[in-house]
Amino acid sequence: MPLEARVKSVLSGDTVVLSHISNPSQERVLSLAYVSAPRLRREGDEPFSFHSREFLRELVVGKVIQFDVLYSIPTGAKREYGTIKLPAFDASLPDISVQEGWTRVRDEAGKRSDDSEETLAFLDKLRALQDHARSEGKGIWAGASNGLTETTYEIEDANALVQGHKDQPLQGIVERVLNGDRLALRLLLSPHGHLQTVVAVAGVRAPAAKRVNPADGKEQPAEPFGDEAHQFVESRLLQRKVQATLLGVTPQGQLIATVLHPNGNIAKFLLDAGLARCHDLHAPLLGPDMVSFRHAEKAAKDARKGIFTNLVAPKGPAGRAADVDYVVGRVLNADTLFIRSKAGTEKKISLSSVRQPKPSDPKQAPFAADAKEFLRKRLIGKHVKVTVNGKKPATEGYEERDVATVVQGNTNVALALVGAGYASVIRHRQDDEDRSPDYDSLMIAEAEAQKDGKGMWSQKPPKPKQLQDYSENLQKAKVQVSVLQRQKRIPAVVDFVKSGSRFTVIVPRENAKFTLVLSGIRAPRSARNPDEQSEPFGQEAHDMANRRCMQRDVEIDVETVDRIGGFIGSLYVNKENFTRILLEEGLATVHAYSAEQSGNATEYFAAEKNAKDARKGLWHDWDPSKEVEEEQEEEPAQDNGVDNEAAQRRKDYRDVMLTHVDAGSGRIKLQQIGAGTSALTELMDAFRSFHLDKANDTPLPGPPKAGDFVASKFTEDNEWYRAKVRRNDREKQQAEVVYIDFGNSETVPWSRLRPLSQPQFSVQKLRAQAIDAMFSFLQFPLNTDYMNDVVEFIGEQAFDRQLVANVDYVSPEGTLHVTLLDPSVSKNLDHSINADIVQVGLAMVPRKLKAWERAATDTLTHLRDVEEEAKQARSGMWEYGDLTED
Repeated sequence: MPLEARVKSVLSGDTVVLSHISNPSQERVLSLAYVSAPRLRREGDEPFSFHSREFLRELVVGKVIQFDVLYSIPTGAKREYGTIKLPAFDASLPDISVQEGWTRVRDEAGKRSDDSEETLAFLDKLRALQDHARSEGKGIWAGASNGLTETTYEIEDANALVQGHKDQPLQGIVERVLNGDRLALRLLLSPHGHLQTVVAVAGVRAPAAKRVNPADGKEQPAEPFGDEAHQFVESRLLQRKVQATLLGVTPQGQLIATVLHPNGNIAKFLLDAGLARCHDLHAPLLGPDMVSFRHAEKAAKDARKGIFTNLVAPKGPAGRAADVDYVVGRVLNADTLFIRSKAGTEKKISLSSVRQPKPSDPKQAPFAADAKEFLRKRLIGKHVKVTVNGKKPATEGYEERDVATVVQGNTNVALALVGAGYASVIRHRQDDEDRSPDYDSLMIAEAEAQKDGKGMWSQKPPKPKQLQDYSENLQKAKVQVSVLQRQKRIPAVVDFVKSGSRFTVIVPRENAKFTLVLSGIRAPRSARNPDEQSEPFGQEAHDMANRRCMQRDVEIDVETVDRIGGFIGSLYVNKENFTRILLEEGLATVHAYSAEQSGNATEYFAAEKNAKDARKGLWHDWDPSKEVEEEQEEEPAQDNGVDNEAAQRRKDYRDVMLTHVDAGSGRIKLQQIGAGTSALTELMDAFRSFHLDKANDTPLPGPPKAGDFVASKFTEDNEWYRAKVRRNDREKQQAEVVYIDFGNSETVPWSRLRPLSQPQFSVQKLRAQAIDAMFSFLQFPLNTDYMNDVVEFIGEQAFDRQLVANVDYVSPEGTLHVTLLDPSVSKNLDHSINADIVQVGLAMVPRKLKAWERAATDTLTHLRDVEEEAKQARSGMWEYGDLTED
């Protein structure tokens, strides 16, 4: 009676390994009776051995067959010989293999005296089939030269092999399953050239199966579910044709490849069954495909399948939150941030799964500063979403802290950092769940950064940046202050906050750092160590400076130096003067003399008054009545003949000359009459004489640059004036210059420019005399024709005559808001050039007013009355009716 079994594998064209249908561990080897086939041998395959084996493999492997054992040979390894009945076929083996020429009848068959008639008849049939195959030239009878196949078992250069077949699916046959994630694979590189090697299945790591150690012959037990994983893969892939795509090489030199059988990727099926984990190091090789692997692994975990049967869900760290809003207050290094919640609480976090350039690695360490700066530019002061992924345990010298994914906008910060080559990805243990949810993307980004040589993966180290310390000593500070004084709004970065009004700033374009002390105020001191006591509100001032300024991109103006090498000046954060912010919060007081010297006294006193009125900070218990009493004690009674307007509107009268009106915006340039204009007259006389001397006819040493101070010959009068290059056209060899003492600008050829290198004419000797200003309480029309009328009217009223300007307000950027008066006709602030402009219909009172404008109620009332008269008369821009009715 025939027996049934499943064909596990085919050893050669005449021998198969059978396994029990219900108990696969029971196996037996069966050879086809009375025939032999060419042998596959490591030292060299016989001709047609692979083809013969392939014929039989394709017929029977993995199928349930019926077989009869006809005889066995007891010597040596007991081997059984028989016939195989194929399912759904009338024919059987070895008949078919002989007929197709893939096996030959043994010469000694039928020569035994005890062979039965039935056996002899069977052999006659086989020999007849063999004769027919030989005559047809089938199989092994086609000629030995046609059946040669060269099989290689060693790889000379695995990486070259991968690159040579990149993105090219290769056909292969799984010869053995070594483990759930390791296969002995025959790659069919060409019809007559094969490579048989060990391949690691890409994307997974399976537990080890039971094996015998070749060194000592001892059996090593399987890891939990190792044998199950082995059996799972073997039952599906052993001696099956697969499609393999080479992706990389393991550290041991084995190929890494995706392995697809007709139903899909075996790695995905292993994960679905819970018989493997995702292999993190393969993420860069698999790219987006790793996402589906992660989902499969998670599904197996949730279902507690296979190796995850006894999985205990990890407990989240205390305070774990998802997508919480924070503001980045400080960047400690390229993987650690200080973040601040809406309540103002600050905490330290590390970016999940990434590490800054290692200080101990001589190749990575030089990139640490660039990596930190990369993060600072993108994050400091920005709102971010923070999702805590776990905790980094305390180690020697480091406290325990949260590890988190930080997203700014739609960008994962860690991913951007790794992609730029400024961080490496931590290789987690397989059971370490405190990792980034975008771990695979991080691995891919790191691989791409390494491939492209970005950041710390570059072959060239960054240029060392050694900052000059301008505040190192007073002498050095004095040398550098003149360079900084002539620059306005210098871009800088606050590197450290020493107190509420004292900072260490870095000026990148000067490659320098120095101490900056805010001018015009005195801020209370904060404690420098735990044993020291802060002055009242000193710590609050220090904290505000930290929150608003630390590591921020700022702008600074330098005025002078102090006695110890600190630079005194102003600091602007987001275009706001930080001194004014401190004053408005009541965290500093005005230092009158310093404020006057800075030119910001009006603004600073107004800010301080606001803080007093609101009883903020230092003024929390301020009593205005006491201040009035003190003023009355200090000053004698004044003449009461002052009009009521003085009490309502502050007066800051200055003698000025109007030098320029901008036709696009109506902004103006003023010269303040006094020592500056007198010095300017003297300078211009000397300047003119200097340039009349032919010996000084020196052209520029090279093309001018934006920001350069030059001498420029004005087109209108062919006189030389001090100027600053605004922009440069190298193609036309022209430059747009601004005449710094008058405010007007024009485009001139380079030939009309000379160096302004003479010390007696420099801006250090006499600063630029043109002051930025604009008319208070006025809004000009947008129409170009009307604006031309504005410029013409203001010119008629104000050019070439001495005026009086009342400074109503000084903006944070230093622009004066003025009311211009002609002293020959103006009796008070209502009789002003501002009012005249409104009266002729060339300006209107703004509909949206700033706080300082709203306070001048009497002035606004008068200007609105004048505006109404202009509307009634259809003057200027009102000629077609009321523009504001819509």
